[in-house]
Amino acid sequence: MVYRIKPDLAGKQTAWFVVALVLMSLLVVFVRDHHVLERYKYVIGAASVLALAITISPLGTTVNGSQLWIRIPGVVQIQPGEFAKIGIVVFLAAYLRENRELLSLKLSPKHLGPLALFWLLSLGLLVLMNDFGTSLLFYGSFLLLVYVATGRAWYPIVGGAAFAAGAAFIYSTSGRIQERVDVWLDPWSRPDTTGYQPLQALFAMSDGGLFGRGLGQAYVVGENGSTLIPDAQTDFVFAVIADEFGFVGAVGLLMLFVVFAWRGFAIAAACRDGFSKLLAFGLSAVFAMQAIIIVGGVVRMLPLTGQTLPFVSYGGSSLLANWMLVALLLMISHHAAVQTEREAAT
Repeated sequence: MVYRIKPDLAGKQTAWFVVALVLMSLLVVFVRDHHVLERYKYVIGAASVLALAITISPLGTTVNGSQLWIRIPGVVQIQPGEFAKIGIVVFLAAYLRENRELLSLKLSPKHLGPLALFWLLSLGLLVLMNDFGTSLLFYGSFLLLVYVATGRAWYPIVGGAAFAAGAAFIYSTSGRIQERVDVWLDPWSRPDTTGYQPLQALFAMSDGGLFGRGLGQAYVVGENGSTLIPDAQTDFVFAVIADEFGFVGAVGLLMLFVVFAWRGFAIAAACRDGFSKLLAFGLSAVFAMQAIIIVGGVVRMLPLTGQTLPFVSYGGSSLLANWMLVALLLMISHHAAVQTEREAAT
């Protein structure tokens, strides 16, 4: 699909794909036991926060109004948030495994402090990065992990309400966030500027109909080589797929994401120890939420974000991070299977 949209980017994407597969293999072969990560939870958590901090520092690069990248001139452009999502899930899984009983039984500033800090961090990302998707991805995954660890429904209820209140306040004070939300609610209000991209995506999905125009048959790229949907290879690749493969093909792609997430949740259910269970669940949840957020933005269920569609959108950072996620799930699955075999043998 990347070759279909931007042929000159297909070679780069293939190279990143190979590098990502090598990295995944090295992680599985040399790390082997994911429990090693639990011992370095604070280091991993701090490194993840530092990566996000660098992104919103003067070293970060703003693209389409969102500050999500770090550019090394003449070398590469990196999206640290893709790697930070894995690091934060590792930290949360280890922290909640250690403190879940206390969090489920009583409330104290000592144990609720990190939770409040994460709420502030998520809202800070919304303000400084100008990106609703990154903030929602981190905070949503955080609330799901807290709920699974403690079994207390009030955590996601109160946490969700707190995030909504904070987001509403930021909306009232940030012109950039207001513009994103207004375009989401009514793209026709700015059809020649910020509303052009989402409108073109809607036209493309409508053009695909039930079964699509066929691969390479839709009018996606103009005669001058530019895409009719701006940044179609990244933010709006789902719209191109819906145009060429239709409603059936788009739903088929979504089902692949559902199967991936379901297998991740099944791995979590098979684990015997708390860290493995929370880590597998968190990785699967953050993967599923990222797909929901970007597809929701394309079909106008959510405000548009700068997230990538895992394994589909163009981007080396996304490929590397998601294959690292696969490597961790493979290690967790193997560990759970070995434990089950040992228990059966005894």
